[in-house]
Amino acid sequence: MLIYKKREQSPFWKLSDEGEILLRMRSTKSLVTIVVMLTAALLIIPSASCGVGQLKISPALPTEVTSPATFQTWVEGNGKATDPHLFLVITESCYIGLTGDVKVEWTGGSLAIPGAAWTGESDNSKKLPPGAKNGADYTVASLKSELGTSGPIYWAFIPFLSGQNITQAPISFKVTLPSTNPEMMVCAMGKSVGSTMFDMRDPPSAPGFVAFEPAPVLATLAMFGALTVFGIKRRKTT
Repeated sequence: MLIYKKREQSPFWKLSDEGEILLRMRSTKSLVTIVVMLTAALLIIPSASCGVGQLKISPALPTEVTSPATFQTWVEGNGKATDPHLFLVITESCYIGLTGDVKVEWTGGSLAIPGAAWTGESDNSKKLPPGAKNGADYTVASLKSELGTSGPIYWAFIPFLSGQNITQAPISFKVTLPSTNPEMMVCAMGKSVGSTMFDMRDPPSAPGFVAFEPAPVLATLAMFGALTVFGIKRRKTT
């Protein structure tokens, strides 16, 4: 049986029998497979080098600082945080004790948060702040735990840094908390490139913290806890 195709229409076809055509078809399929694999590899390689970094803040718990407190934030790893916001959480006693606006200052800008801008919350299951991606948000219960309170909390979620992206270069900002009982958690948040939700924040166990006075006992307890874990591990291996 003969199959006829004009030579000028395709270099892979000519007057041939079925066996030769089948061989050339298989060769063509192999070439297509190689091209697809190479294309996939080119798509995967850039994405591996463009991972999302971790947003950091310093000083972080267990270190506590007094008001006015100076912090630094930056991205550790690849990428940048766009649309930077501050997520501030205070205890009820701190809110009641406010004697003025909470102020945030950075190079080239500042903002003030009046008492009326704070939102009270007591539902332990509620997740905050709004617009945060699942896993980058906090439950009210975890926020109460961080602040060491069982009562209601008050929070504010505000844009800062005048829209400047947070990169690997540390950016300093100052928080002034005028309260007779200052207790505030300070968390920096942002969006990774292309994200419409806040998916970058400093680790949940290490936000910044503003208190009436530094509490060195927290650092001591943290060290004791680390030693306890080490002792347990050593005991299991002996």
